[in-house]
Amino acid sequence: MGKKIKKEVEPPPKDVFDPLTIESKKAATVVLMLNSPEEEILAKACEAIYKFALKGEENKATLLELGAVEPLTKLLNHEDKIVRRNATMIFGILASNSDVKKLLRELEVMNSVIAQLAPEEEVVIHEFASLCLANMSVEYTGKVQIFEHGGLEPLIRLLSSPDPDVKKNSIECIYNLVQDFQCRTTLQELNPIPPILELLKSEYPIIQLLALKTLGILTCDKESRTMLKDNQGLDQLTKILETKELNDLHVEALAVIANCLEDMDTMVLMQQTGGLKKLLSFTENSTIPDIQKNAAKAITKAAYDPENRKVFHEQEVEKCLVALLGSDNDGTKIAASQAISAMSENSSSKDFFNTQGIPQIVQLLKSDNEEVREAAALALANLTTSSSANANAAAEADAIDPLINILSSKRDGAIANAATVLTNMAIQEPLRTIIQSHEVMRALLGPLRSTNTVVQSKAALTVASTACDVEARNELRSCGGLEPLVELLHSKNDEVRRHASWALMVCASDELMAVELCRLGALDILEEINMSVSRKNKFSETAYNKLLNNNLSLKYSQTGYLSSSNIISDGFYDYGRINPGTKLLPLKELCLQELNDQRAILLVNSKSDTSPPPSMEDKSSDVGYGRSISSSSSLRRASKEKSTAGFGSPTEEKSEPTSGRNTVLSRGATKEKGSRKGRGKKEEEKVKEEEEVLAVPKLTEGSPDKEWYPPPDPEFCVYVYEVTKSILPIINIKDQIEALAKYVADKMGGRIPKEKLSDFSWELHISELKFQLKSNVVPIGYIKKGIFYHRALLFKALADRIGVGCCLVRGEYSRAWNEVKLLNESRKGIMGRLPPPEEYIVDLMFHPGALLKLRSREADLYRFL
Repeated sequence: MGKKIKKEVEPPPKDVFDPLTIESKKAATVVLMLNSPEEEILAKACEAIYKFALKGEENKATLLELGAVEPLTKLLNHEDKIVRRNATMIFGILASNSDVKKLLRELEVMNSVIAQLAPEEEVVIHEFASLCLANMSVEYTGKVQIFEHGGLEPLIRLLSSPDPDVKKNSIECIYNLVQDFQCRTTLQELNPIPPILELLKSEYPIIQLLALKTLGILTCDKESRTMLKDNQGLDQLTKILETKELNDLHVEALAVIANCLEDMDTMVLMQQTGGLKKLLSFTENSTIPDIQKNAAKAITKAAYDPENRKVFHEQEVEKCLVALLGSDNDGTKIAASQAISAMSENSSSKDFFNTQGIPQIVQLLKSDNEEVREAAALALANLTTSSSANANAAAEADAIDPLINILSSKRDGAIANAATVLTNMAIQEPLRTIIQSHEVMRALLGPLRSTNTVVQSKAALTVASTACDVEARNELRSCGGLEPLVELLHSKNDEVRRHASWALMVCASDELMAVELCRLGALDILEEINMSVSRKNKFSETAYNKLLNNNLSLKYSQTGYLSSSNIISDGFYDYGRINPGTKLLPLKELCLQELNDQRAILLVNSKSDTSPPPSMEDKSSDVGYGRSISSSSSLRRASKEKSTAGFGSPTEEKSEPTSGRNTVLSRGATKEKGSRKGRGKKEEEKVKEEEEVLAVPKLTEGSPDKEWYPPPDPEFCVYVYEVTKSILPIINIKDQIEALAKYVADKMGGRIPKEKLSDFSWELHISELKFQLKSNVVPIGYIKKGIFYHRALLFKALADRIGVGCCLVRGEYSRAWNEVKLLNESRKGIMGRLPPPEEYIVDLMFHPGALLKLRSREADLYRFL
């Protein structure tokens, strides 16, 4: 054998770098290595950075500061699997840092991360890529990017992965995504329910919990509920509730069932399979407050459907809810009260709670927890709506006092609910009296001043229901409740305005209240509201009319109409027509105005400015009254004329009593005689008229420091006395009207033929009165030459004093007339009933005392020609 020759080792090529092993202890150095072109260095650098990032949040922030994120994003698409895997692992950890998430969104790496979810990738890459997406999906912008880059489909696919971490990360990301409506809608097209239901069988509680939470959101949509039912999801949920070992999942399972119970089909299915009974039994017997609370919430959700309420009632859900009211947990009490509130829409359930629920609810009204009191008040509000029995039951359980206390609560919902209960109870008079005795009006001041429109509305409605009695209205006025009520009329909320108008309509029933409301500006505000088509309502119109009925001067000026129920009293004045929105000045201001050339303001006043008229019971008082009202020569002459006309002076009535009917007949005879005399003495009459005008006292004299009284009208006092003595006793209403018409015409210048109407110089007479009085206000009794509107006003004023019903209507061109209703006894009614009364216009000008049928040519001529 030959000798072995040792082979020489060839030296390395001169252009090759000798291998170098480096041990680095600085993160910055390793970050620099991320830019290396060598795969081995990149893999080791990524591995080192991953371990560093796992140690805590501070290290993640350090890596961000060192600029590690940008080069790492490039490695997500590296050709080498190990480098790509390690880079993905780093991002799975780093994405939990909020600053890193923000930078990742700006660098738009979402597409690269989602690409790592491809089926051919390793499980480890799936795990950390899904972890990165789960962290990124916490914020809305991250959700949007995942959705826009098609991340939903691969995530759904990964729910079937054999690796539990991949499942956990994927379902967590899906849970975050489905909270956005658009993602939830798209997810339904990917049929996610079956794989999510499979996760309920997982041995890992966190995966089961996330699956239930995701189902809880998905089943808010009807399509998902149908898919759950079709895939036997309800059976799985029921089994979870029956398994005591899974009690940490019971709350979330109940939330899913609550959504499913909203569908009638699901409700029927659970009833048929016994699942509904198991649910109620489980709820009642559970000792975990959250479970009871969520079960009650499930019932509440489902009970909004009327058919579901019927099914619940058949399953005796009321007993379960009453039992929950006795829980020691406030959350359970609130949920049970809300469920009772929903179930009370069912009449049978409402009747059940009358004896077995209302006493317990009333006790909750006294709770220290404001939310409990609010929920209890809500339940009681619904139970007492349209149920007098439940309202009585609440009163018997002493609910009124705590309800009034709740009106001062800090929670708007509690106040609104308590006000609703009080409104429901106040419908019954006995309960209303009890409520009023608890100073409810004072308690409502706060709610009326609330800034919450619901509270304002409910409070105003409570005022409307409790202010039906004089005492309650006086209490409201004395405690200052009218001011905030009037302010609510300015509200932009339709319901607030409507209920405030309703309350004012009720309050305006009293004259004192009406005067106070007008002082506060309610009349002007209501007028403004009623001029708007969109803002007015039936109550605002009625309230306005009620206030006008207590201010007849304004009503007649605005509407030109006074009905037979509008009784003219002392202080009424006719200013003339005013346009809507124009303010009518008070009488005092009008009396103190300088004399002008405008239409005279007519005043009705039978009161003296110094003392009230004496009684007419005895002769001595008659003489005194005659002196007090006859201080001028014109009045003395007027009294003399009255005696010759058949009416007599106050003193003569006592010495020569006659029946009313005879008086009217004799008056008619003497009038003809007097008229024949009068035609021969026209010049004397003119002189008399001038003397009468000169004898009228000035109305504006007197010290301004003294209390102001309306100008007296002694002549009108005489008129009232005479018609009371002579016309009031007449039995037949038609005869009364004719006699009064002739009386009024006689006092206003007598009969005026149509052809001589233009020669009737009433304008000059009124001007002379205004000049003599130095006032624009002329008492109606001073007018001796009156046209249509003077006579119509005097007729209405006197008719109201003796109880003769008539209307006062203003027309055009100084026209006004009186309308009366009379039964035509010659006509026969249907089925033996009385015929409807016929309407007539009373002629006070052309043929005084004549009655013209309202819809006739004669009536039209009287009104318009």
